[in-house]
Amino acid sequence: MIQQIKYYNNLEEFQNSSLKSHQFLDIDMSGNQIGAIGASQLGFALENCTNLSNLSLRLRGNQIGAIGVQGLGSALANCTNLSNLTLIIDCNQIGDEGASGLGSALANCTNLSSFTLRLGDNQIGNEGAQGLAFAIAKFINLSNLALYLDFNQIGAIGASSLISAIANCTNLQNLILELYFNQIGDEGTLGLRSVLANCANLLNLTLYLSCNQIGDKGAQNLGSALANCSNLSSLTLILDDNQIGAIGASGLSFATNCSNFSNLTLSLNNNQIGEEGAQGLGTALANCTNLSTLTLKLQQKQFISL
Repeated sequence: MIQQIKYYNNLEEFQNSSLKSHQFLDIDMSGNQIGAIGASQLGFALENCTNLSNLSLRLRGNQIGAIGVQGLGSALANCTNLSNLTLIIDCNQIGDEGASGLGSALANCTNLSSFTLRLGDNQIGNEGAQGLAFAIAKFINLSNLALYLDFNQIGAIGASSLISAIANCTNLQNLILELYFNQIGDEGTLGLRSVLANCANLLNLTLYLSCNQIGDKGAQNLGSALANCSNLSSLTLILDDNQIGAIGASGLSFATNCSNFSNLTLSLNNNQIGEEGAQGLGTALANCTNLSTLTLKLQQKQFISL
């Protein structure tokens, strides 16, 4: 029997619905300015949706703050049957306190198989990232994980915590990690080796790491981590606006030696790889004989003559 997805964009209408009957919910209140009080009211209603298995909750730009998001997290902790969860809470000023509280609450949702979390532009730093990592480490049944944490203040410590947590999700098949406009640096890329070593079932990997002060060492860390990903069929690696030079580009060439790749997107716009780095990548790509789709972006801060 196909379950019908119930859609709500009005808080009062949702509160007055048959809460316990909901199994598939799509709630979109983006830009409604519900604030912390509205988020708390929404949380009280969600607490009663004990039969939920699929939830998409979109609250972008609502100024719910730390208190509001913690209330939502506490409510979701009661929805123990959730298998698919999408939370879109960008631009809500939740900060480290809110992210940590959300992570602590979501740690109870251990039955998740698919989890998408958007927390862009929320003033989240290392402490908040570590709080989120606490939850992710518990999601051992995940096959699909998408984390969008762009435009925050996450550094190497926070990134390392997130990556270590993801390494526990050994059943992952699809992973998207978006951290552009943070400050993870070279050190923040170190843990990816453990993720890719532990997640042997990973088929599709997308890393958005633009504008993160990543240099040659960080690029080499990424290349080394990706070198032995024999099961990956699709890789998207976006490293625009970093400080990667020819040495880093050569290190990344190890990532292109995965013979099973069918789809590869590599973007190094606005770095300093020069002719030497571009030639090294080109030589490595010649070995990717199973590629059906290749997207390569190399617009540089310095001119490359071809």
